[in-house]
Amino acid sequence: MGPSGRNLRPGCASSAATNSPLRPAFDVLDVDCDGKISYDDLHSSYNRFCHHDTQKGEVIGWMMTVADTNGDGFVEYEEFERVLEMGGGGKAAWDSGLMMKEVFRVMDKHDGDGKLGHKDLKSFMEWAGIAVTDQDIDDMIALGRGDLNDGVSLDGFIGLLGGVGS
Repeated sequence: MGPSGRNLRPGCASSAATNSPLRPAFDVLDVDCDGKISYDDLHSSYNRFCHHDTQKGEVIGWMMTVADTNGDGFVEYEEFERVLEMGGGGKAAWDSGLMMKEVFRVMDKHDGDGKLGHKDLKSFMEWAGIAVTDQDIDDMIALGRGDLNDGVSLDGFIGLLGGVGS
């Protein structure tokens, strides 16, 4: 659900499964909307934003290893939530901020200025299949304690995800 209170991705079956503030982030990565994140889902997500990254296979494999705590080859919502909220199997990566920094870096694709601006957020949301208005994007920036001209910092981005890691 976006800042406007609308369900921004109604086609994804898992969206209504929980009201957790992390659900929208999970749904963005669950490209095929099957309720779990696979290597292919992450590859599709990562490829869209980091097609030039020669180490993407290694990064995706690392992400799966950290998050797939039951070893079934998929990241279910509970695993995703555990990794983001409590560190789960990836406590060292979480504590050092590596996971969130990587997600942030991927989203900061337009200018690489270290902030998620209007273009960065709009592009990512459109790619994820989430219908947003310019006002929705402005609301996200405001919720992340960002400036409409400059965008949202990494700390603000973490705040947008419901205070994960705060």
